[in-house]
This record gives sequence, structure tokens and C-alpha cells, in this order.
Amino acid sequence: MKSASQPRQDKAKLLLPTKAHLLKQGRGVNALEVMHHEYALWMGDVEAFLKALPFEPMFDMIVTSPPYNIGKEYETRVGLQKYLDWQERIINELIPRLKKGGSICWQVGNFVDDNQIFPLDIEFAPIFKKHQLQLRNRIVWQFGHGLHAQRRFSGRYEVVLWYTKTQSKGDPYTFNLNDVRVPAKYPGKKRYKGPNVGQFSGNPLGKNPEDVWSIPNVKSNHVEKTLHPCQFPVGLIERLLLALTNVGDLVFEPFAGVASAGVACAIHSRRFWGCELNEEYAEVGRQRIQSAIEGGAIYRPYDKPLYDHTRSKLSQPPEGFKNGGHS
Repeated sequence: MKSASQPRQDKAKLLLPTKAHLLKQGRGVNALEVMHHEYALWMGDVEAFLKALPFEPMFDMIVTSPPYNIGKEYETRVGLQKYLDWQERIINELIPRLKKGGSICWQVGNFVDDNQIFPLDIEFAPIFKKHQLQLRNRIVWQFGHGLHAQRRFSGRYEVVLWYTKTQSKGDPYTFNLNDVRVPAKYPGKKRYKGPNVGQFSGNPLGKNPEDVWSIPNVKSNHVEKTLHPCQFPVGLIERLLLALTNVGDLVFEPFAGVASAGVACAIHSRRFWGCELNEEYAEVGRQRIQSAIEGGAIYRPYDKPLYDHTRSKLSQPPEGFKNGGHS
């Protein structure tokens, strides 16, 4: 497997079929065809696709970064309420098909109108609340690059809403914390009082990664960059996948794009179905999943250390430029 760092494949590798399928409506082919495949992309409208599936729980996890309604080439910008109504119709089809104890991760940014921002996580929260899901985390995804605003501070984060299909404190759900722990800041720290005084206070496997994640977004020089203008990084999905699903689980992506979620699933032996309207994106997505199935995924793992920009000569301010607030 080619990777931005040392490649990894799950030890408990399933004996899954070795082909990613791209399906579209045609003679003898309908949405139910995906149920015969472990890795499948359906080229078509997600709302129609979901209505064609059995009205029963089947997904272990739903993860997506839906269109933000900001006028990208793959979307038609509409009024905020019309956009939310459309998204709610899709969520209404998704939740009944999510298994009890399963997770839904909805990654969103801001809707911008006349230089005023509307955080979409705030707009989506009442929709999910109607379904009595439990919000486990509002994860802040922080990244270092993006557009430079002129009349407000430049946006450098987006949000992942993680809900579980549970209703009470005692309801079980998947959360594999040990699979995503990160190195502790002070692993040598010891307890200074109590019955365990003198013993190391931290977990030897590392610490909880917390709810602010610094993972680079996919810009022009990113190892994962394809033709998609607003691509989901595999690493962001990878951490969610490892923590919230188990080997062999079925993950669904309603707005698959170039199938970054499918790539993460193939790397870590989860099954994957996705929907995508754009034929070019869907074909690139199929190719990426196939490469991952064959062990050739090109991606940046979620736990690769961030690049230290001070190592670059470009970080040195030319004469006349400000440095740290001082000219």
C-alpha cells in the first residue's frame, strides 16, 4: 500500500470480495443491487436510493460531509430553509435504516450569506433532536489552510456532529477508545497521593484524543487530492471509523463524492455503500476504493504528525514584513 506514511491494514482482515462496484439505474439494475456487494457506489439521487431500500435497520454507521449550499460546482445554491428541508428529508430516510446503537456523523461548516455566517451544526441540531438521537460529541475539526476573509476572521475549523441511535444512559453503542488513543503529553507523570501513590497515572496505551482534531484539509498539494473541489480527508473518517465501528460493519455515505469514506472502509475491513450523482466523481471513487482493497491506497493517516512550517525557508519573513506582531 502506498501511503503518506507507513501503511497500515487491519490485522483482523476479512475475506471480502476484491472488487468495488459502480452501479447506476438501468435495464435489470436497481438500487437493491447494492445489497449483493461489500463495496458499492450507487450513481444517482440519494433520496430515491434510500426509498428503494428496505425500511429496516441495516447501517452500522452513517458518515457524510453534505453539500454546504455555498455554490460549489457540484451543487445549486438555494435559500437556507429550502436546503435544510431537503437535508431533513434525507435524514428522515436514514435514521430508520441505522441500527440500534449505531452512529451517525454529520460533518458541516458554515452557510454564508452577505458576509454573515450561519453555522450549519446549529441548524442541523433540531433536525436530529426530532429523532431522539443522543449527541455524544461536537467534534471540532481544525485545519491550517483555507480562504482568507477580508471582513471577518478567516474560518479554519468545521464541526462533526456525532450522534448515536440510543435513548438512555444504559443503551450500548460502539466506542473503541483504545483503537484511537494518542500519545500522552506526560507519560512519566506519577500519582502523588492516594493508594496508588508513586505509580504512573496515565494509560499505557495513550490518552483520549479529545474533541478538537487537527487534520489537514485536502488542498492542491495534498497527497489525496483528486478532481473534487471540496474533498473529505481520509484521515478524518479513519479516526471516526476505528472508534465507532467494528471489522465487518456496514458504513453508508449519502454524499460520497470521490469516496474517501470508502477508502477508509477498505483499508480497515469495513463494508461500504455510498451514493454520488456526479459520474466523474463516482468513477474516481470506485478506482480509489479498488486501490485500497488491493492494498494501494494513497492517503494521509489521521495520526501522522502535522508538518512543522517553521522548517521551511518560506516561514522566514522578508525585510519589511511583520513577525510575531513586531515589524
